Amino acid sequence: MSNGRRQASTVGWSAGRRGGAVVGGAATALWPLLGPDRLPISGGYAPAGVARTWSPRGQVQVHWHVPTDEPLVALTFDDGPGPWTPMVLDALDRADAPATFFMVGERLTRAPELVRGRLDRHEVGNHTWAHRDLAQLDEAGVRDQLTRTHDAIHRLLGRSPTLMRPPWGHLGGSTLTVVDELGYDVVMWSQQMRETMFQADPPAQVRDIVDNAKPGTIVLAHDVGGPDRLVALRQIGAFIDGFRARGLKPVTVSELLAARRSGPPGPSPAGR
Repeated sequence: MSNGRRQASTVGWSAGRRGGAVVGGAATALWPLLGPDRLPISGGYAPAGVARTWSPRGQVQVHWHVPTDEPLVALTFDDGPGPWTPMVLDALDRADAPATFFMVGERLTRAPELVRGRLDRHEVGNHTWAHRDLAQLDEAGVRDQLTRTHDAIHRLLGRSPTLMRPPWGHLGGSTLTVVDELGYDVVMWSQQMRETMFQADPPAQVRDIVDNAKPGTIVLAHDVGGPDRLVALRQIGAFIDGFRARGLKPVTVSELLAARRSGPPGPSPAGR
């Protein structure tokens, strides 16, 4: 190969590499817009409130735990109602303990008889219509998921929920603006059942939760899901007995919020 041909080949190969890099970089940049986890272009991560429905609050409260001086904890159950929900309610009745159920509207509409007439001591929250990832929905999609569930809970159970929990704990800007508009507070969690870790030793799941609970804890469980969920659901009485043995009283999330410490917060762990 002559020097001229070799130089031309080298230049062409270099240009190809540069072109490939440009194309690859563009594809990488476009992936958030085109891929399966694409962000909602019409406002999923909205930094501003919704001007046409400007709420009186202009803010959203998000709770992972509740700073309180009272010895209270809140048990919460997500994703129901389902076939295991009556078993959960039976266990709570035997223990004379309340809980908060974040319900999926579609499932409630299909089987309201699972919970109708059984929720007097309990609280009901909104967990969307179809367990959609709200962080990937635009404002209209979030509003549809929440209002349909709100209406179903009101129609079928005679309740008007004031708390919501986003599936998987995923929050986007559109979720926050719609939640503000609808007057909800957002409830996350500070402890979570990890059933797959304790399938061979369910009592260890009880110890993991009870030993690490403290006043203001919000515990996440699920009354719908795979068989591993039963590791926790069959131990509800043991959880409650364990809390009480440590001087902790199970309450609903709203009862826990009502016990929030009114004074200034104490020092953070990092500041001690």
